[in-house]
Amino acid sequence: MLCAVIGSGIMAEQLSQGNTAVALLANTLVTVFALYVLIETLGPFSGAHFNPLVTIFMAWRDKWTLALTAMTVIAQFAGAASGAWLAHAMFDLEILQWSAKVRTGPGQWLSEVIATAGLLSVILLAPKQKIPTLVACYIGAAYWFTASTSFANPAAVIGRMMSNTFAGISPSDAPAFVLAEITGVGLVFIFLKLNDVKVR
Repeated sequence: MLCAVIGSGIMAEQLSQGNTAVALLANTLVTVFALYVLIETLGPFSGAHFNPLVTIFMAWRDKWTLALTAMTVIAQFAGAASGAWLAHAMFDLEILQWSAKVRTGPGQWLSEVIATAGLLSVILLAPKQKIPTLVACYIGAAYWFTASTSFANPAAVIGRMMSNTFAGISPSDAPAFVLAEITGVGLVFIFLKLNDVKVR
């Protein structure tokens, strides 16, 4: 997933001739397509778990073992880092790097709260057979209606922190994004409990 996000960001920036809107649109479309394909193809085998917060929520709900949860989360972070490095390799960039792209401020943090809460809500409430389409569409929309361009995933934050490209985020800004994402999950949990909403 992160290979698609970062690689498309690199290509978009190279071809857009400085037009950030065009670059973001290209980055969005590739992310939507890749996310849909990955959920459809990997869902039957692994549940298409790309997001540590979603995994931890599902593990709590479905009573996964601690070992399974930990291995899944570790794999997600490793996959995010590997995806960033693979994208760099394909575009002949330095493999190991850190982002210098500043993404900070209350608007960005609020955006990550909203993006993550919305993503988890879609996953929990959507009909199972429609999840690939609805999740991909939601993330595509959230790229544009949030100031942060909707990371909504701590593994994505880590992967993008390791890429000084269009999709990157500086290491100093990453912790606040992750904290905002955790807050988004917490709000969904509170909402479901207070309203006694039944999820799949």
